[in-house]
Amino acid sequence: MKILVTGTAGFIGYHLAKRLAEENNEICSIDNINDYYDVELKYGRLGSLGFSQNSLEKANKGDLTVSSAYPSLRFAKIDLCDQELLLSLFSNNSFDIVIHLAAQAGVRYSITNPNAYISSNIQGFLNILEAARKYPPRHIVYASSSSVYGLNAKTPFSEDDPVNSPVSLYAATKRSNELMAHSYSHLYHIPVTGLRFFTVYGPWGRPDMAPYIFTKSIMEGKPIDVFNNGNMMRDFTYIDDIVEGITRVMNRKSAREQNDKADAAIYNIGNGGPVRLMDFIRTLEDELGRKAIINYKPMQMGDVVATWADCSALQRDTGFLPQTSLSSGIKKFAEWYKEYHN
Repeated sequence: MKILVTGTAGFIGYHLAKRLAEENNEICSIDNINDYYDVELKYGRLGSLGFSQNSLEKANKGDLTVSSAYPSLRFAKIDLCDQELLLSLFSNNSFDIVIHLAAQAGVRYSITNPNAYISSNIQGFLNILEAARKYPPRHIVYASSSSVYGLNAKTPFSEDDPVNSPVSLYAATKRSNELMAHSYSHLYHIPVTGLRFFTVYGPWGRPDMAPYIFTKSIMEGKPIDVFNNGNMMRDFTYIDDIVEGITRVMNRKSAREQNDKADAAIYNIGNGGPVRLMDFIRTLEDELGRKAIINYKPMQMGDVVATWADCSALQRDTGFLPQTSLSSGIKKFAEWYKEYHN
């Protein structure tokens, strides 16, 4: 298949592009490589995918460059807000599937830099939908977030639960994406599927997320900030389970009926079992062989106490249920971290 993957220099996008390329799909990948976090990590992911510095210089001009490791994988540096360049990409390629992962991430960052979220997550997603309207793929799969559940007290979180109380602008933009996708599916008959990811971690992970932050501080003997005095729970999901879920979902059969009903699905992808934050830290300590210095802090704005995914719909429709244990996932992440940071 011919597949567009946005956000390929990002954590999930990197792993997905690698998996799809290994399966000999024809992959067109894009990213704007912004400086929200260390760009060297992003270039490291691209280098791992077989893009040399010379080839990336060509990609910086918006031209597609071919991976030396995967002949079916191409990359270009494109900003989602460049509507003209995005339309040109769609018009020059007949994509079977669009997997849209690019976004401005981070709950806490959205409090201090709200404009970045409107630009990337709202305008950028609209540009993707408009390009797909003019040059329709068979299916659009896009990243949502467990953050959309906001202040919901009922657990585990189900796709049927109301999601009308976001507690951060980031969550609000992700819920907006779901509504935008539904309207475009209804109006233009494009099958769309949103995926609510739950606290993804693993090798090549994001340095702004707890697993990376905690590991770095523990290895350097520095204190870690633990919010809400440690009374937090997260449904930590290993990256391989996320990628498997995406590949299962992207091949789902259309649910469209012979009427005007929108073909818009939403699935949770989580491990299905929340872990207490202090238990997570202890697991990390055991794997690293070092003790954490903990600095307890009150709850932060925009944060939630617990996340917990009900993945029964994903299992029902794809036959897949994430199963990687926390100890196994943390072991793989810690091994990668030590190697990457020498």
